[in-house]
Amino acid sequence: MKGRVFAIVGPSGAGKDTLLGGLAAAGLAHRVRRVITRPPRHGDEPFDGVSEGEFARHLAAGAFVLHWRAHGLAYGLPRAGFQPAGRGRDVVFNGSRAVLAEAARVFADLRVILVEAPPELRAARIATRGREAGGDIAARLARETGDLPPGLPVIRVLNDGTPEQGIARLIAALCPGDRRAGP
Repeated sequence: MKGRVFAIVGPSGAGKDTLLGGLAAAGLAHRVRRVITRPPRHGDEPFDGVSEGEFARHLAAGAFVLHWRAHGLAYGLPRAGFQPAGRGRDVVFNGSRAVLAEAARVFADLRVILVEAPPELRAARIATRGREAGGDIAARLARETGDLPPGLPVIRVLNDGTPEQGIARLIAALCPGDRRAGP
């Protein structure tokens, strides 16, 4: 049996990493650890920070199943991160709308989870990270996120409450009837 593959996408501050962490902690899916060209900082998602040169070497060696550039950084999803799907385990990854069409070509059964939250809540979450100043936060919120490629199955998850509520909504969307999903 093959596991399902889910791409988690959404605007900055929607809470994608929080929901992914909760889903992985519940043992319901394997989270693919991204490779990003920046050093990790306290409070970041779990990822492997590499230099541009290291990223280029990984890319040339064919280590990534998907890769893209956004916000001046390079992102890659290691092939090894998807191996649990071949063993029947569901796999989730934090992706980008820009790579979804390619992801759908790579994973014929790709499902997309679009995490949404109101702009004012997203702004507060971004401010809490401490990576951007007020003007940068406003610019980030104003960025066009783009449409999703047509024809992909999309599950929308509203993440406008506590982390526990958001995680429960994500679990309910992925695993209907799971008692951990709450009411």
